[in-house]
Amino acid sequence: MFEAVARRQGAYIRPTRVEICAPVRFEPYATNYGGPLRKPAQLRGNNNYQLIATILIDVCYRIWGIAELDGSRDRTVNHAHALQEMFMRRLQLGQSFHVPCLGWKEFTPSYFGPLREGSTPLTDLNEVIPSMLHTVFDQPVNGKIAPTFRQNVRIDAGVLRYED
Repeated sequence: MFEAVARRQGAYIRPTRVEICAPVRFEPYATNYGGPLRKPAQLRGNNNYQLIATILIDVCYRIWGIAELDGSRDRTVNHAHALQEMFMRRLQLGQSFHVPCLGWKEFTPSYFGPLREGSTPLTDLNEVIPSMLHTVFDQPVNGKIAPTFRQNVRIDAGVLRYED
């Protein structure tokens, strides 16, 4: 979601924590996929692939991150600082490269912007997520697909912290 707002060569935003500000609600979801990533037999038969999922609805998160250098650019410019400034400016103006989404492109937020005063973590929310996708790529910038998962991720007082 950070990259939906601001991108810059030489730096990236590493997520540090997510504050959950509304009750977590799960719903079943089904969609028919007819795109080019179907199996060859499905393509030949012009058959769709039915995708069944469980999704989150009515989410309200506050997402925090730190702008960091990616090591690929010269050090004459502070790319992390420039990315942070660009991110905050674009967030204030409501600008983005593309519409932020929660996983799939059809799940767009109803609000995406500066932190709102009324949004605070649910202090009574304490849970353990048995398995969570942590990273998709083997490095933050220009990485190869190599998903990593974290087990038994804790949400304490409505806050999920990303551990290195």
